[in-house]
Amino acid sequence: MTPRRALAAVLQNQGLRATSRGGHTVIYDAVRAQLDPPLGSMLRPFNRMRARRNEVEYRSSEAPAVTPEEVAGDLAKVEALIELGEKAIPNMPRY
Repeated sequence: MTPRRALAAVLQNQGLRATSRGGHTVIYDAVRAQLDPPLGSMLRPFNRMRARRNEVEYRSSEAPAVTPEEVAGDLAKVEALIELGEKAIPNMPRY
């Protein structure tokens, strides 16, 4: 599971689905609107990683390469986002 899928699952549990327009940004904004506070500090790394992925993927000639240190530094944050999705789903209303 990826952080995007974990956050999308939170929305799907409520009968919501992000379209391709806005994609990752819309997912982040919708989940943040529901869970920040109290979980904003756990969600914020998603937005930074999303922006970094976009920078590397779509402007690859201009963006510095992703380093192993950058990936290692974000690994715990990715795991926390996935865990957040797993824990939030059973505790949120279903529609």
